Amino acid sequence: MTAAGEAEFAVLADRHRPELLAHCYRMLGSLQESEDLVQETYLRAWRYYDRFEGRSSVRLWLYKIATTTCLTALKNRRRRPLPSGLSAPSDDAEVALGGPEADIPWLQPAPDSLLYASTADPATVVSGRAGVRLAFVAALQQLSARQRAVLILRDVLGWHAREVAEMLDTSVAAVTSALQRARAQLARTGPAPDDLAEPSEPELRNLLDRYVAAFEHADVAALANLLRADVELEMPPIPTWFTGADVVCAFLAREVLSTPGQWRLIATRANGAPAFAVYQRGGDGAFHAYGVQVLSLIGAHVARINAFLDPGLIAAFDLPAVAPAPPATPRAART
Repeated sequence: MTAAGEAEFAVLADRHRPELLAHCYRMLGSLQESEDLVQETYLRAWRYYDRFEGRSSVRLWLYKIATTTCLTALKNRRRRPLPSGLSAPSDDAEVALGGPEADIPWLQPAPDSLLYASTADPATVVSGRAGVRLAFVAALQQLSARQRAVLILRDVLGWHAREVAEMLDTSVAAVTSALQRARAQLARTGPAPDDLAEPSEPELRNLLDRYVAAFEHADVAALANLLRADVELEMPPIPTWFTGADVVCAFLAREVLSTPGQWRLIATRANGAPAFAVYQRGGDGAFHAYGVQVLSLIGAHVARINAFLDPGLIAAFDLPAVAPAPPATPRAART
């Protein structure tokens, strides 16, 4: 490849990388694996760029390589579930938790800062949220790899059937058939229609501030006021999960929020939703990385808490492994 060709390819690579990362993430459910496959996609594209000759759009060509790379990788990978995809919820806050299932390749959250890095357009960000919601990505993992690819390319990304057929080296009829089966499968087992509309910015900020205050001060009663009656709590890699505000609050009071000042939450966003990097106070008094919480909101209440108990996830959000202590809050402001 000539120097001019390398420079041209570098520009194209930077332009399309975030959307290709989101595509691979939907396919695999793992941010780290998706980053590896995007890198592999660009390595393959760089090798053959001088032979591309503009036979199709560069974007379609890159999606074809990325999709093929994902399908090859999925031949040797297990699907990535959430606990809710493996068992029924518990309605007993006193139940003994199952031990961490380290051998299960759990679904991972993905930072908005990576998924939407190429756009500053709020409308584009909002329109793309449904396609990366945790519940939707988890439902995708129930499909076969090929059905997953077809549904993402057609229904999420809006490619035409002819273009998808070109990407997958198949016929339009085969694409249409796979899409019908994928849609039927999601209708049976997938998430309900996306009604997770967030409140307006002032209401959202107030809700999240109250959530942080309740968590950091171990105020379970204040937290209960923020939860829907049918709220769900998942904590991968622990397979046990809970449903119902009374059960969730009783569990948190017993196992998590027993002592004020033990937790530090730093706001971020993941999967198109509000999220927090969670830190736990250690014996040295410092707050050490503990995991990531992703919230699903319906109106002004929390409908689901996905608490990923993996300290290593925080690095992907460009946040430190040790957080400063939260600022002192006057007692009168805590109510």
